[in-house]
Amino acid sequence: MPSLTRRLAASALWTAGCVGAALMVPGVAEAATGLAEAGSLGQVISNLRSVIVGLLVGLATLFATIGGVRYILAAGEPGEVEAAKRSLRYAAVGYAIAVLAPVLVQLLQQVVGA
Repeated sequence: MPSLTRRLAASALWTAGCVGAALMVPGVAEAATGLAEAGSLGQVISNLRSVIVGLLVGLATLFATIGGVRYILAAGEPGEVEAAKRSLRYAAVGYAIAVLAPVLVQLLQQVVGA
């Protein structure tokens, strides 16, 4: 059983991660509503990029929070520590894809000629 300090730290980390992910939702919703009202294909692609990046960052933040909480609560158990590290790796991959999303959208714009 994890100590009280570990549980409090895990609770604080979990709360911070949930608040961070919740703060990203309004931006994603705003960009998603702009998809339908765009006047050109370039604007649609730009709005789509905003939605994709917002979702990726939110999901990566959630995985980072889960990984951090699992790592804190692992208490040195090798299987749990490895699962926590795997979650943190997935979060890093999510952030990397979010950073590369604008580049991928730029390539898409060049392909379709917008």
